[in-house]
Amino acid sequence: MKCRMLMAGLMALAMPVLAQQPGPQQRGPQSYEQQQHNQAWATRKIALSPLRKEWVTIRRGNRTLRAMVTYPTTARKGPVVLAGHEVFGLTDSTLNTAVEIAAMGYVTITPDYLSAYAPDGGGTSSMGTRASETSTALADAEVDADINAWADYGLKLGRSNGTFAIVGLSWSGGAAFRYVAGPHVSPALRGVFVFYDVGPPTTHQGQYHITPEPGTFPVKHFSVPVYGFYPDQDTRVMKALPATVEAMRQANNRFYPEIYKGADHAYMRVGEDPADPNPANIDAVRASLARIGRLLGQLST
Repeated sequence: MKCRMLMAGLMALAMPVLAQQPGPQQRGPQSYEQQQHNQAWATRKIALSPLRKEWVTIRRGNRTLRAMVTYPTTARKGPVVLAGHEVFGLTDSTLNTAVEIAAMGYVTITPDYLSAYAPDGGGTSSMGTRASETSTALADAEVDADINAWADYGLKLGRSNGTFAIVGLSWSGGAAFRYVAGPHVSPALRGVFVFYDVGPPTTHQGQYHITPEPGTFPVKHFSVPVYGFYPDQDTRVMKALPATVEAMRQANNRFYPEIYKGADHAYMRVGEDPADPNPANIDAVRASLARIGRLLGQLST
């Protein structure tokens, strides 16, 4: 009965939203430099944070992977958190989210999943305007392998308790959902936090992918809980969410979606921008960070 009521509520929320209106920063492909210019507020916040941050590289096959690691002030051990970026690659808004999570007392690792895919062997910063199309073309198995490589790195850090969690923003939220539902998941994973992207049974985040494709990503039973963060003004994810709820229910998986009223897609980025005109976005940011803190605390015990 509860599941039927949730499904009905999700359908009611999704149906009135006829078109998602992208913000100024989302119109057309932008270069890394343009994204960083738009996210100057995030660059300032990162610079003002007293937490220790360092760029690290690891090798996987013939690629050099790059990520920023942020350390909390506390010395207690806990799950390491992999914080994933949006479709346009690793920029300062994602790094800012990672710093905010590290301030809760957790080591965060923020990978550039586009590492070594640029023509010059670099990552996001060398992609020009092609980051989005590169992200959506990546094979799930390649992203899964990067996740496992960074998890293995994080599990060896002194402040790791031998477990990790994933926070995925937009594109990397969908990637994290496919990771936990797929064949390559690490036994050290304790929780996945999916922000405003489609989950199974949809298989990919293509630019023109609008409706879910039932049966294209069969959902098996798995033990790791998935926590969803969904803004009700995001047409695409709201249309896909009922199918995900049903697929997870049928597989007897733990899936806990929460819907943020009035918030837009990518609210973790746009909501902290002082120029954002929608107060529901910053409300969603604050509520989401508080929820992450509570849930990480539960996963630490």
